[in-house]
Amino acid sequence: MVLPSGHRGNFPPVTAPQKFRAACYTIEGLNSFAVVIYFNYLYFYFRDRFGFSDKQNLALAALIGLIYTIASWQAGRFSHRCGHFNALKIGFGVMAAGLAAGSQLHSAAGEIATACVVNVGMCFIWPTLEALVSEGAVAARAVGLYNITWAVANASAYFIGGALIQAFGYRIIFYAPLTFMLVQFALTFWLEKIHAVEIPVDAGKKSLPEPGRPSAARALNFRRLAWLANPFAYIGINTLLAVMPGVAAKFHLTPMLAGFAGSLWCFARFFAFIALWQWTTWHYRFRWLVTAFALLILSFATILMAPSLAVVLLAQMIFGVAIGLIYYSSLYYSMDAGGAKSEHGGIHEAAIGAGNCVGPAVGAVSLQFAAQSANAGAWAVSGLLLVGLGALLWLRKTAD
Repeated sequence: MVLPSGHRGNFPPVTAPQKFRAACYTIEGLNSFAVVIYFNYLYFYFRDRFGFSDKQNLALAALIGLIYTIASWQAGRFSHRCGHFNALKIGFGVMAAGLAAGSQLHSAAGEIATACVVNVGMCFIWPTLEALVSEGAVAARAVGLYNITWAVANASAYFIGGALIQAFGYRIIFYAPLTFMLVQFALTFWLEKIHAVEIPVDAGKKSLPEPGRPSAARALNFRRLAWLANPFAYIGINTLLAVMPGVAAKFHLTPMLAGFAGSLWCFARFFAFIALWQWTTWHYRFRWLVTAFALLILSFATILMAPSLAVVLLAQMIFGVAIGLIYYSSLYYSMDAGGAKSEHGGIHEAAIGAGNCVGPAVGAVSLQFAAQSANAGAWAVSGLLLVGLGALLWLRKTAD
């Protein structure tokens, strides 16, 4: 039996924009899986291959974050002005070239250069995908599906990445993502063809109405609040990723077991995204954002300083929920406030990069000047997060 185009049995028809977004979500999931395999385990690679300490890994993370801050902002603007598909082609092409080169290099300097190149390519991907799935859609639904897609791929990759390394060696962190990049590069041409044939020219210019919309001033205020909070969430995340090899060593975990144990916060974030997608009462409610920020500080310090692995695992669950709400807030308010979505996505990603830079930089400096204290980095970054909480409260007060 041949069904009419767009129909599957008794299910409602799938529109062309829905097919297009489904393809975007597929690319997003593939990219999330690939970048986690590479970037999350890069610090283990530098520790085991080149003898990097926590301080050196933190410095590397700060460098990557600095580049991401600048490149994401500019890549978002490029995507808006020169076309989303041009941005995707550049991004996947640059990432593939960098990974291919990195797989053949054997020096720390060469691998650092590789990480910087791959990082720049990645900056063209995320703002563009955020804009593609959000244009012409209700922000709450589009952002929810977007977050769930990348989060489940992220958590899965972190969970199995250590096992892959143990089975195939560290070169897998280059070869597996490289394969994914080549597939995504090819899919981009197909996606562009779908867009040209099936999506109306003005599909990306319309916004579907959402009941209970806040005023424009309130929407812009919450976007500023979330843009302030999100970098601090990534201060915690990227600092944690950079020192995770040290945490694993403290509890005598192999890379495989470190992947299993260290990915718990990723799964907690994933489930938080599902809950926040279905339960929208938190929209434009400051108390939820500030509570998540406070829990972020508490859980971050606990993960790095707890003497028990069980306590670390419990703190990870709180950490994942807290950063889930903060990240979701930033992206949702970026897409919901209107305007050039890829540019807003670029600013959202640049804010992530700022957190990725500042947190590890503070941790590295503290370990340089207080090397006698094993928890110096944790205390310094926790103090920085407290400054961020104060800034969030101050910004909220001045906006009232």
